[in-house]
Amino acid sequence: MKKILVGLIILMPIIFFIPFWSAFTFTETRSEDPVLHYIPMSRETNFQIIFTHSIHLTDVIESYKVIDSHKIQLLSMQYSDVAIGMPGYAEEGQTLQYENGIYTLRYEEAILKDFTLHIGDVDYKLSFNYGTKDFNLKEELVRGKSYLFEVKKLSLYEKMKGVELNG
Repeated sequence: MKKILVGLIILMPIIFFIPFWSAFTFTETRSEDPVLHYIPMSRETNFQIIFTHSIHLTDVIESYKVIDSHKIQLLSMQYSDVAIGMPGYAEEGQTLQYENGIYTLRYEEAILKDFTLHIGDVDYKLSFNYGTKDFNLKEELVRGKSYLFEVKKLSLYEKMKGVELNG
């Protein structure tokens, strides 16, 4: 019995503090006590962020893929209007295609470790699509705040302390 108790005492910190679960994380920035919000990952590696452009008032679809070492690869961006804030030409490492009224900007090697996402206090769409779920970030996160978006492994402690997004 004593050996089992000692084993549990040794095992608990490992189970509690070692990161095992991969997740999409949104960590509040510019805060003394940042809150971590997360979406558990499955085997699916592709996801999208869809938002309504504040000037054109049309949807923009950004497509991403999680690659090894929890890095984020920007695959493409689709939109229907160019000009203010939306590119009308491709730069080096990009291709731009126009078909059926939609521009698709594809990226060859756009690899990111993380990025900051601002949740504007306006009534326009901002959603995170993963698998079959659609997460309305305007409802799930605090408007007017910025969040560091990363893909990382979480420990049981971080999961318990954080907030799981419901979708």
